[in-house]
Amino acid sequence: MIAPIAVALTVGLLGWTYRALKPPPPKICGSPDGPPVTSPRIKLSDGRHLAYREAGVPREEAKYKIVVIHGFGSSKDLNLPASEELVEELRIYFLFFDRSGYGDSDPNPSRSVKSEAYDVQELADKLQIGSKFYVIGISMGAYPVYSCLKYIPHRLAGASLVVPFVNYWWPCLPANLSNDAFSRLLAQDQWSFRVAHYTPLLFYWWMSQKWFPSLSILAGNMAIFSQSDLEILKKWSEAPSVGQEKIQQQGVYESLHRDIMVSYGKWEFDPMDLINPFPNNEGSVHIWQGYEDRIIPFQVNRYLSEKLPWIHYHEVPDAGHLLIFESKNCEAVLRELVQRRRNLVLNRNQKWLYSRPRWFD
Repeated sequence: MIAPIAVALTVGLLGWTYRALKPPPPKICGSPDGPPVTSPRIKLSDGRHLAYREAGVPREEAKYKIVVIHGFGSSKDLNLPASEELVEELRIYFLFFDRSGYGDSDPNPSRSVKSEAYDVQELADKLQIGSKFYVIGISMGAYPVYSCLKYIPHRLAGASLVVPFVNYWWPCLPANLSNDAFSRLLAQDQWSFRVAHYTPLLFYWWMSQKWFPSLSILAGNMAIFSQSDLEILKKWSEAPSVGQEKIQQQGVYESLHRDIMVSYGKWEFDPMDLINPFPNNEGSVHIWQGYEDRIIPFQVNRYLSEKLPWIHYHEVPDAGHLLIFESKNCEAVLRELVQRRRNLVLNRNQKWLYSRPRWFD
């Protein structure tokens, strides 16, 4: 009797483990059991679809064309608070898109840091926005910008990484710096990122189990936000953005979970491998960091900008993680990105131009 019972218990345990570890299949947009397609989309060479949204001046009339890459738990429907007057003055065309698995864009089971750059390139080519374009990556959306700098630098006219994500296991980071920055995170976030990095096969289980707290931002822990962030969140709650209900509609695993596993996994390159794509100052690369940011420790981005002096570092003293959603900061990001070369010639002595990596005292 003991042997059959042991076998039954083993089989039951294996079945439970399999169900606990295996994420549910995604609900693909346009499939019989999936949500409807409600956005314009382009078809990629591998058969996937990317959903997009255009804003600003018409692309045929634009002087500057900017691809905006959304962050974690966001989508192409994010709103940048740049005034219409500024957009018209600079003649900016914006191209927003849902990254793989988000919104109306198909999941990518082979998603990697590298694949993010080629999604951007193919989207730009399908919409014929030109041989060169600008990119802005926000928070988690910054790792696709690093990918663009590595794999398609020849396609870039300029790049901005706004409150950019950092991988605490990048080889370029000194152990004391990465350990100190990592220790500043909430304990539940530290454990979530460890699981994503070391045991990604367990990540779906970790994010689904109820025994231990997992990612703070999904649990609604407001301690991760600065005072300025909380003020922005309050405004959002009073006037919610359209399209938010679609962010995870194809499944939380293919959107949020896979985003974390890719970004905190082992990269194909190190940031220190990057080479200045604009050696003749024909473009520029920027990091924008909020000093009060409690989600991304500023110390890491300071260090990266010091080691990569061609990256222009801007540290905003009173801003948190949501700094680009304040109008004055958003417009500063846009102006610095598209007008920097002309401004450096005309105003090379003005300190606000950040002609070298620096931060506010």
